[in-house]
Amino acid sequence: MTAAEQKIRETGIVAILRGFDERRSFATTGALVRGGVRAVEITANTSGFRETLETVAESYASAEVTIGAGTVLDAETARVAITSGAEFLVTPTFDSGVVETGNRYGVPVLTGVATPTEALAAYEAGAAMCKLFPARSLGPGFVSAVRGPLSQIPLVPTGGVSRENTPAFFEAGAVALGIGSSIAPTDAVKAGDAEELERRAAEFRTIAETHRHASE
Repeated sequence: MTAAEQKIRETGIVAILRGFDERRSFATTGALVRGGVRAVEITANTSGFRETLETVAESYASAEVTIGAGTVLDAETARVAITSGAEFLVTPTFDSGVVETGNRYGVPVLTGVATPTEALAAYEAGAAMCKLFPARSLGPGFVSAVRGPLSQIPLVPTGGVSRENTPAFFEAGAVALGIGSSIAPTDAVKAGDAEELERRAAEFRTIAETHRHASE
C-alpha cells in the first residue's frame, strides 16, 4: 500500500479543491492540514491546474499530507498530474487508461463508479479504491448494499457529502469520503478565512474518528 493510500485510509477524508487559484489553494491546504486533513485533491479542470498542483505538492512535500489530482479523465491528464507531483489520482468515471498510467508510476487511482458492475471492473483493472459518485444520489444505503457482495472493494463516496450525511456514509462502510464545498466552501476560501477552514476540517476528522467502521 502506498503512503497516499495509508493517509487516506487513516484519516478518512479527502478534501477537494476545485477552481481555486494557486495562492488560494496553497493557503487553503495549509488550513485544512492544521485541522487534521491528510489528503487534498486539486481538480484538473481548475485554471492553471498544473502550476497550482506543482506549487502545493512541492510546498507540502515534507508535511503529513498527500496531494492528489481529481477530475482526471484520460491517460494524458493522468501523466501530467503525476509529473506535476500528484501522489494519487481521482476520476469521475472508469477509464482503464488512467488506471494503467497510475499503476505504471506507482500512483493509486480512486476510480469513479456508480454501479456494482463498474466497481468490480475498476477494482479488477487495478484501481486502489472506488469513488462512488454521485454520493448524494446513491446514498449510504447503496454503500452498505455494495459492500455485501463486494466487501473487498474500498469505497469512497464523493459528490454531495455534507456534515449531515457523513456519519451515515461512514457507518455504511465507507473507508473515506471525498468532500468539497462542505469542507472548503468558496466564500471561506476566497475570504482567506483560515480559522473557518481549519474548524471544518477538524469537525470532519472528528466525525470520521467517531463513526468509521461502526458497521464492522
